[in-house]
Amino acid sequence: MTATERTERTILATSGGHRAAARTRVEFDALVHHAVELSGVHGRRPRVMYVGTAIGDAEHFTSRMAEAARVAGFDLTPLHLFPMPNLEDVEGAVLDQDVVWVMGGSAANLLAVWRVHGLDRVMRRAWEAGVVLSGVSAGSLCWFEGGATDSFGPELRPLTGALGFLPYGNGVHYDAEPRRRPLTHRLVADGTLPTAHCTDDGVGLVYRGTELVEAVTEIAGKGAYVVTRDGDRAVEERIEPRRLPGAR
Repeated sequence: MTATERTERTILATSGGHRAAARTRVEFDALVHHAVELSGVHGRRPRVMYVGTAIGDAEHFTSRMAEAARVAGFDLTPLHLFPMPNLEDVEGAVLDQDVVWVMGGSAANLLAVWRVHGLDRVMRRAWEAGVVLSGVSAGSLCWFEGGATDSFGPELRPLTGALGFLPYGNGVHYDAEPRRRPLTHRLVADGTLPTAHCTDDGVGLVYRGTELVEAVTEIAGKGAYVVTRDGDRAVEERIEPRRLPGAR
C-alpha cells in the first residue's frame, strides 16, 4: 500500500503510547500499535516516522524509539530538524510512511520549528494522502486549534494557533495534572478555545476526517471527555473508551 492508494484522513491523538519494558528502556504500548492498525498496512513491515521536535530531537530518546520499533517489528525513520533536517527529501519521506508518531515536549516550540521548515504544510499533505498522523501530548495538541500547555513555564497557559487540522481544542494528561481540567474549562467557557476533546493518560481519540469516531485506551478505567460551552460556563461529557488488545 502506498500513500497514493490511501484516501481516508486519519489522526490518532493521545496521552500515551509508551511504557517501560523489561529488556529495553521503552516499548510501544497499545496506542502506537493501534495507529499502525489504523493505517491498514499488511504484507510487509509497517513504516513509522518518529518526530522528536518537541524535545529538541534528543538523541537518547530517538535511540529508545528505534529500539522500541525493533522490538515491535516496525521500520522506523527518525525525522530530525536540529541542527538541520537529517533527510534530503523530507516531504517524500513523510509521504512514504504508514504512520507519523510525534513525541511530546514543547508544543509551542514544535509549531514554530515546523513552520520555519514548512513541515506544517508537509504534514497536511500527508494527512490528506492518508498517512496516519499520531502522537502523544504535544504530539496530540499540535493537530488541533490549541489547548493548555506548559511550553512557557510550569504554570499552564493557553496555546492557540496550532495546526488546526481538527477544529477543536485539545486537553492532554487530563487526569494526571490537576490544573489542566480547570484551565481547559475556563478556556472553553470564555471562547479562547472551541469545543475541546480531552484524554486521560493512556487514552487516544480516533478521527476520520475531522469527525471523532472513537475513543480507545491502553489502560483500564481511563476516560475521554468532550468539553462544550454553555453560555458563560463549560460542560463536560465523559466518553468511555474501547479497551485495546493488550491494554493493562
